Parts: sequence; C-alpha cells; structure tokens
Amino acid sequence: MNWQKIVVPIAAVVVLMLAWEWLVWFNDWPNYKMASPSDLWPAFVRFQDLFWLYGWQTLWRTVAGLAVAVVFGTFLGMVMGLSKVMNEALYPLLVGFNAIPKATVVPVVALMFVGQHDFNTILIAFLISFFPIAVSVSIGLSTLEPEYRDILRSLGASRFTVFWKIALPKTLPEFFGALKVAVTLAFIGTNLVEIITPHGRGLGHLFQSAQTNSDFPLMFAVLIALAALGIFLYYIVVALEKIFAGWAERPAH
Repeated sequence: MNWQKIVVPIAAVVVLMLAWEWLVWFNDWPNYKMASPSDLWPAFVRFQDLFWLYGWQTLWRTVAGLAVAVVFGTFLGMVMGLSKVMNEALYPLLVGFNAIPKATVVPVVALMFVGQHDFNTILIAFLISFFPIAVSVSIGLSTLEPEYRDILRSLGASRFTVFWKIALPKTLPEFFGALKVAVTLAFIGTNLVEIITPHGRGLGHLFQSAQTNSDFPLMFAVLIALAALGIFLYYIVVALEKIFAGWAERPAH
C-alpha cells in the first residue's frame, strides 16, 4: 500500500482546518459571522440523526442521477464519436444546453413535475453531470488511430469487434477522468433542487434551515458533510479506475 496517497491528503485537510481556525481566531469573528472548525463538531453531534438521514437521502439521489448520466452520456458519446455527422449536429446543442445555468432549470422542472421530489432531484443531477462523460467518450472514440481499425477489418473483424476490443478500452482513461468531474457536478445538481425547491429532504434542506435560523456552525457543518460525501464518491471512482483502466496509469518517477 502506498501510504503517501493516504497521509498526504489527510495532512492537507489538517493544515486547511488549522489555517481556517487561525483565521477565525485572528480576526476575532464570532460564530454568528464565521464558524470555525472547532464549532462544527458540536453541530454534528447536536444534529447527528438529521445528518445521517439527510446525508443518505442526498447520497442515493446523487448516485442515481450519476448512474443515469453514465449510461446516457456513454451512449451519446458513442454516437458522436463514431459518426462525424452526429458529432457536428449534437455538439453545438450540448454546448448550448450546458451553458444554461441549471439554477434556472430547477424551477422549470419543479413546475413540470409537481410533487415528484425524488424524480426532480435525480433528473437535475443527471442533466448537470452527463455532459463531460459524453464529450470524453466522443473524443476518445473519434481520435482512434485508423490503422488499428483498418488492420482488424482486413483480418475479418466486424465493426462491433473493433469497437469492443480497441475503441472502447481506449476511451476508459478519458471516461474515468470525466467521471471524476461528473461526481462533483451531480452533487451540485442534487443540492440545487434541495435548496431552491425545499421539500424537507436532503442536506440542502438542512443547510436552508440553518440559513433561515442564522446557524453558521450548522451551515458550515453541512458544507463539510457534502464535501466528505463528494470525496467518498471520488475515491470510489478512483478505485474503479484502477481496476478497469489501471494499465493507463503512468509510473511515478
């Protein structure tokens, strides 16, 4: 086990927390203006039941939206990567859609599907996270060296065999790189719905309640909980990347 990959991130978090604590102490900010790390643990303990409940609600909806984004984004990327015409037709549409602030989409979705809170949350998480996956897969497929394709085709390989044996594995490094970005985007989508259209669920709702009551320690505790969930999913993606695309990792010098 490479302990450096464990010790260094933990040390970075500790240094960040110490710098944050010092900044609050140095400026003599009260906790109703700026919470310090020492204020967060009491907030976690006081609302621990809500953190477990709302944290699970946020996590499963984020994972569900991300899963849909992976399936749809991969399919769309395949279509764009294997067809130049489809790439030229769809890419501008995707860029235009991705340029629309998703905070403006949330109220529209909420009005279209009134009362469907889980569906709305998963939908926004999906809409905000599929774009990097589709683009990465399409780029990976479109940059496939034609020599490989020609050699396999000359040996009698079908288009599906060429795709399965050469094109798809080649896209895995780009795919997992995009998936790391999509994980954070999916969390943003989930919390946009939980905050903009409050429905009493998720960490976004807990943050909104803390904001209403001007409870800064609880607000920052929610932010730290969201960051922890994001890091948790990120390292799950890293583990999957080592399993399925570990061959693409360059050895450290």
